[in-house]
Amino acid sequence: MDASFLIGLVVSFGYLGVFLASLIGSASVLLPVPSFLIVTAAGTTLNPILVGIVAGLGSAIGELVGYLIGLGLLYGKKKISRKKENKYSKLVKKWFSRKKGPVIIFLFALTPLPDDIVGVICGAIKYDVKKFFVATLAGKILLHIALAYAGLYGLELIRMLFFA
Repeated sequence: MDASFLIGLVVSFGYLGVFLASLIGSASVLLPVPSFLIVTAAGTTLNPILVGIVAGLGSAIGELVGYLIGLGLLYGKKKISRKKENKYSKLVKKWFSRKKGPVIIFLFALTPLPDDIVGVICGAIKYDVKKFFVATLAGKILLHIALAYAGLYGLELIRMLFFA
């Protein structure tokens, strides 16, 4: 996807454009879409807190695509033996047990780690979608607020250094 399309969304629709750009960026599982750059750029002209909240919401909703793909993978596992599937599922479910799941999901959502894979895994093990969404939302909002402020202060720093 061309970045100019996402930039056009933000220019034309403001916060709604930020939401849509983030949603599209996160819904594209395993394909790079430059929505992080859009959020950073939007922080230079829009309120960074609102940009982070709106982008985080769009991104968290977009991550549900990976979750749904994981759910769909459950039905296509006839080629994998039940013994291997149970062994794998038990191991992953153990990682997500004892309240570790929200922490894992939050950390992947908060950082540039490949959180699409976490969404697919959560869907595949039928992890509670509400817990998945809330942990993803919290991480994505904080990440996008940081990106929006990086855009704002990065632009201010450039202005101070070169145009003062």
